[in-house]
Amino acid sequence: MQSRFDTLPRRLKKVSTEFTIGAVPCLLSCIDAIPRPFIFWMHGRTADKELDPGRYLRYIRRGINVCAVDLPGHGERFDAGLQEPQQVLQVIMSMADEIDGVLDGLASHGSFDLARSAIGGMSAGGMAAIQRLLRPHQFKVAVLEAATGDLSSMREKPICVGLNADEFDEVNPMNRVENWGDIPVISIHSRHDEWIPFAGQKTFMNALKEKSKHPETIEFISFDRTGAPYEHVGFGRESAFVKEVQVEFVAKHLQIDLENL
Repeated sequence: MQSRFDTLPRRLKKVSTEFTIGAVPCLLSCIDAIPRPFIFWMHGRTADKELDPGRYLRYIRRGINVCAVDLPGHGERFDAGLQEPQQVLQVIMSMADEIDGVLDGLASHGSFDLARSAIGGMSAGGMAAIQRLLRPHQFKVAVLEAATGDLSSMREKPICVGLNADEFDEVNPMNRVENWGDIPVISIHSRHDEWIPFAGQKTFMNALKEKSKHPETIEFISFDRTGAPYEHVGFGRESAFVKEVQVEFVAKHLQIDLENL
């Protein structure tokens, strides 16, 4: 049976390896053995780390290495139960707690400059990034696709089923915005997203801008209709634009000079 890694484009396979750090399966894409800026990337529910090679190729071409991971219950650590909508919050919180262990492993790899790192994710992956960024960290940039930092907009959805008021307040990032470090953020969302409401992320991004000393480094890009399934998965006809604009945003704020690649 063909592995997920074998489905990657030849150009990406040439610079990539699969490696498990702790319990977390990782796809590491590196330009060379020199420590370089990188992005820590997390996919969405029911996906896997090999799903989006076009994204990784764009980062590599721009001088940015990639560490993409499988969320709990996904990819190489498949568990059908953890892919159910009502388990999403558990997956998000568990992944947020696993990030530091992966970073510790990358520190000894030699190709990842932890002082020049970005973090990002799509949907559940983006929400795991948000949870991690509410604690002290070294990330310099964040990329959030179809994610939300305000769970109030999802209070009646399966992700929040079973939470009492205190539990909900504890996990809702909006209640901990004061803990957010002032870093550049780019967030991308469809205004008609059927799974993760646009309004919640708009509220969260406005809160980040309000507390930021550099609100010009916080960007919120939205689309009316993209043609994507549920106006959520992959941004449809806007997919290439989304990847390109985020790569340039990360490159800008990690201060990557094309002349020195």
